[in-house]
Amino acid sequence: MTAAALVAGNCVLLKPAEQSSLIAAKLAEFILKALAEAGIPKGVFQFLPGVGEAIGPLLVQDWRVHLIAFTGSQAVGCQILAQAAQLQPGQHHIKRVIAEMGGKNAILIDESADLDQAVKGVVNSAFGYSGQKCSACSRVIVLQSIHDLFLGRLIEAVRSLNVGDPAHPSTQVGPVIDAEAQARLQQAIQSAQAYARLDLSLPVPEKGYFVGPTVFSQVDPQSELAQRELFGPVLAVISAPDFSSALQMANATPYALTGGLYSRTPSHIQQARQDFAVGNLYINREITGALVERQPFGGFKLSGVGSKAGGPDYLLQFLEPRTVTENTQRQGFAPIEGS
Repeated sequence: MTAAALVAGNCVLLKPAEQSSLIAAKLAEFILKALAEAGIPKGVFQFLPGVGEAIGPLLVQDWRVHLIAFTGSQAVGCQILAQAAQLQPGQHHIKRVIAEMGGKNAILIDESADLDQAVKGVVNSAFGYSGQKCSACSRVIVLQSIHDLFLGRLIEAVRSLNVGDPAHPSTQVGPVIDAEAQARLQQAIQSAQAYARLDLSLPVPEKGYFVGPTVFSQVDPQSELAQRELFGPVLAVISAPDFSSALQMANATPYALTGGLYSRTPSHIQQARQDFAVGNLYINREITGALVERQPFGGFKLSGVGSKAGGPDYLLQFLEPRTVTENTQRQGFAPIEGS
């Protein structure tokens, strides 16, 4: 987002989430050095860390701001959209908002799927970066005929994950971002046990903000576990009687960001291409790790608004389009300048 705004000729304020201030500061150092080497004037890029609740509204409501590019929760994104729509004294433009607001992403597994490939893809998509990706898999919808077989293999694969210090090369799942996220996820896991079956929750180190990779089954597709974005290593496994029902379940959330399908059945692949309501659909591969230009990234419904990041239209959002028309049929000749 920062690079796109700069490339399009804008001045940029980079306001990171307070939890990521340090890594954002390192990014700012790199950007400032690159801009200086390119001859860009000082002040075009500014780094502004701080608490979001304090700084965010001030930035969004300032009349001098023309565009807000945001990645975060749906609640905050909708708040930004509402605030940006309010005209401020001195403001002579309509503020634009690009908002990526997460998802409740599902992977479908049918009876023709390569289960070796499917299990690996689900584990990586659900628990990579401790599930802290907007594109992460948080629901697996499995056809009834292979549900138990898939679930058993999935549990054993998750059980093999190493949870611990991310500085160690053998670690596969590290901590979540902070104590608040840890407490929120622990509460969600505890609450879900009242209506779903807890199949596995890996033990974690005592020190650190760890939440063990967790798998639930016998999950109602309309339950909170299947509808609410948790943003952590918690996976709901849902059984579907047939493929059409599985697609309906996958689409039955307010989000539409990423989705996946593991299948070797051409008709199922075609049906998913046509009916799976997601911005990024991945077939027989993981659902995270979109590549710029190859898989422009972004969703719709409550997953966000704006053109896909890394796509051909993304930079246009940071520009004001103009049309200039000139009548070139001259009536006589103008005097030559300087004569």
